[in-house]
Amino acid sequence: MKRRYLHRNDWQRIIRKDYQEMKINDENFKGYISLIQMHEVAKPLITKHLDKEICIVDNRYSWLQQLPFNENFAITTMFNQDGEIVQWYIDIIYESGVENGIPYMDDLFLDIIVFPTGEVIQKDKDELAWALASNLITQQQYERAYQVFNQVLAQIEEGSFPYFFMSSQHRNKLLNEVIT
Repeated sequence: MKRRYLHRNDWQRIIRKDYQEMKINDENFKGYISLIQMHEVAKPLITKHLDKEICIVDNRYSWLQQLPFNENFAITTMFNQDGEIVQWYIDIIYESGVENGIPYMDDLFLDIIVFPTGEVIQKDKDELAWALASNLITQQQYERAYQVFNQVLAQIEEGSFPYFFMSSQHRNKLLNEVIT
């Protein structure tokens, strides 16, 4: 498993950034949200999906991360320099918590990418199989990853995955916290 901290301080690509996080406990969301505002990056990060090149990191881009309590997934919403959503990236995770005051997630390799157009990409099934074969995860963790993966995919297909609808709201909440 890969432990990832929400602040992403280990990411060399980002030269200058602002980082905010907040714990929320209301009727719509219980968990941590964080925002990385990338002011300066060493170079843009371009990914290729569905025969399209998509920039997910560049100067003035931002990433909102939602880490809901009692769920085995985390959502990263990637915004371009104009505040428009580029994509949602859903990590299937084993667990999350707080270490040295910083929220983290233990990533189980399996991912889902969703574009504002509604297109969905299932990602890294081979990495999950490799992790099992390499004894980095247990059979139980492997099976749980697929169980969560399939539940999230079903919610996305039904239009009932609530975190997409909260993305801009959570980003604005963190941006307003900095201003006030």
